[in-house]
Amino acid sequence: MRNHDNLSDVRLSELIQEIEGRYDPSWAESWDAVGLVCGDPEAEVASVLLAVDPVAAVIDEALAEGVQLVITHHPLLLRGINGVPASTPKGRTVHRLIRAGTALYTAHTNADVADPGVSDALARAVGVVGALRPLEPSPADPRRGHGRIGELPEPLPLREFTARAAAALPRTAWGVRAAGDPEQTVRTVAVCGGAGDSLIETARRAGADVYLTSDLRHHPVSESLETSPMALVDAAHWATEWPWLADLAALLSPHVKTRVSTLVTDAWTHAAEGVQ
Repeated sequence: MRNHDNLSDVRLSELIQEIEGRYDPSWAESWDAVGLVCGDPEAEVASVLLAVDPVAAVIDEALAEGVQLVITHHPLLLRGINGVPASTPKGRTVHRLIRAGTALYTAHTNADVADPGVSDALARAVGVVGALRPLEPSPADPRRGHGRIGELPEPLPLREFTARAAAALPRTAWGVRAAGDPEQTVRTVAVCGGAGDSLIETARRAGADVYLTSDLRHHPVSESLETSPMALVDAAHWATEWPWLADLAALLSPHVKTRVSTLVTDAWTHAAEGVQ
């Protein structure tokens, strides 16, 4: 794609080409829905808003700013639909975007498995350094795949690593919680942006001292702790994927004005402690 010194003459199709050169749609899972959701590929784009979720608040933000393109990690239309009537939340989103002349594009599991991808950004955010390798390599290319594993610069107690993760990730009501001995030493760190309890055993086999992901369930965590000393750290789903947006912004910023949304769109909005 040509370099645009004034950041004002980029076709949507050019930006899509740039995105898909890094996050090939063919890498997405068969059940996923990635790519252009709505918008004219020949339309010009001057500014882009990047977000994790295509929820109403993000669309409000995009339309208030007058951006021509919204890129989200999560798909708007993940499951098959027969129409987009404005009387439904998703249909209303599509109508609002089209009326405003704003396109919507999604990079989801193709960005998860890319090299670098969503989990690389998460690993860097919590201080993992050096070479990262996939937890579950792609059969087509071992540099790609789900999750990442690497090393901390120096060993830390689990409680300090948990605090580091909480400080590095955007704050949410869910917060960051850990399972394991707070004083146990961790150095080899496995991560997976988004829901990752299906990779607990994979992380353990890879030699991780701690596995950081989101949406961990009680029974898999309990069974894991009975099986081995590998600690588990659970953060909010949205928070574990948000660091990747900066990578996407860096990819596009030489060609178009970009901004990462800081709206907290995690589904959980508040927490309370019970009375003992």
